[in-house]
Amino acid sequence: MFSSPAYAQATGAGSTAAGIVSILPLVLIFVVFYFLMIRPQQKRMKTLQDAVKGVKKNDTVITAGGLIGKVTRVDETEVEIELGPNVKVRAIKSTLAEVRPLGAKPAND
Repeated sequence: MFSSPAYAQATGAGSTAAGIVSILPLVLIFVVFYFLMIRPQQKRMKTLQDAVKGVKKNDTVITAGGLIGKVTRVDETEVEIELGPNVKVRAIKSTLAEVRPLGAKPAND
């Protein structure tokens, strides 16, 4: 009757290795998650930031709100976008979701 608890306490030496082995799958999941999700998103954001910094007149842009137009004027923090004939709006550069340089091919061609 008392021998069962004594046997359970005798196996304390292997618990350190078992603790490391139990953490290993969590570390592997984080590494895979980093390379499949976080790193590509960081690359996309860097590419977008570079494109927004380099936006110039006559580039086609898409805003975060979904408006598509041609850039007519560029300031330090703002751009003026022509949405149609005699329809111009000002937008903050950080709200641009995509920049298509003049002469760039559409994505479906």
